[in-house]
Amino acid sequence: MTVATAVHTYLRHVTIERGLSANTVAAYRRDLALYAAWLGEQQITDPTAIDSGHVSEFVRHLATREESPLTAASIARILSSVRGLHRFMLDESVVETDVAHDSKPPKLGSRLPKAISIEQVNALLAATDGDGIQQQRDKALLELLYATGARVSEVVNLNVDDILDEEVVRLTGKGDKQRIVPVGSFARAALDIYLVRARPELSKRGKATPALFLGLRGQRVSRQNAWLIIRAAAERAGLEVEVSPHTLRHSFATHLLAGGADVRVVQELLGHSSVATTQIYTLVTADTLRDMYTTAHPRAR
Repeated sequence: MTVATAVHTYLRHVTIERGLSANTVAAYRRDLALYAAWLGEQQITDPTAIDSGHVSEFVRHLATREESPLTAASIARILSSVRGLHRFMLDESVVETDVAHDSKPPKLGSRLPKAISIEQVNALLAATDGDGIQQQRDKALLELLYATGARVSEVVNLNVDDILDEEVVRLTGKGDKQRIVPVGSFARAALDIYLVRARPELSKRGKATPALFLGLRGQRVSRQNAWLIIRAAAERAGLEVEVSPHTLRHSFATHLLAGGADVRVVQELLGHSSVATTQIYTLVTADTLRDMYTTAHPRAR
């Protein structure tokens, strides 16, 4: 078996047997394409010829390559894909040892999520005001992203039937895990207007689809479409910070915790498998409190 064949077989395994999402499999495919290409440059096509030194050298290559060296976070993700491949090859008796087992990713800095203020969120959402069908769709999309803290892929993959009633929506997250998330009054109002006035008009422009959010040609809105919609709204709002769909997710979590929500409730709403992932947002709110204290308290400085 060649390296290329091993990669192909592994991707089929994670797709069919493990049932990973299309986005996750696509990320694995990109990561392992980099690995296979680098091995090819080293004249290695047989998996049994790979040793732990090759894996370590590949990691160093990613960090030091002249063209676009990768960040520690990106390298850690790619190494995770590589380790998964080597575990699979050992399980399938393609190799006798897992040479990537002891490979360590570079240390990650404690990067805090980027969130915008409530005032900036309000300005962003106000930038979608209007009676046009595109404005009504954009308003519903952005209100729902902020109201639920959903990943952009979760929102663009919604179907109309996922709006279970006026107050909750069913989101399908990583690993096809579903969760029920409440929807606030502002998002409910925006969705009602969109579903009654805008979506029927957009639906006439394309083939019948159960998709909740439709593009101007009647097709399902893509993640890239959603990103462009948010960027355009941020420009109209005059926001001087970079705003992406994930910014609204970060802001949702940060604002909830700042308002006194329990971290485990926020974990459930975000669909995090571990509370440790959610707890990083408590650092964001702590930083905010520290800044306010330093600014306002007469004996803080």
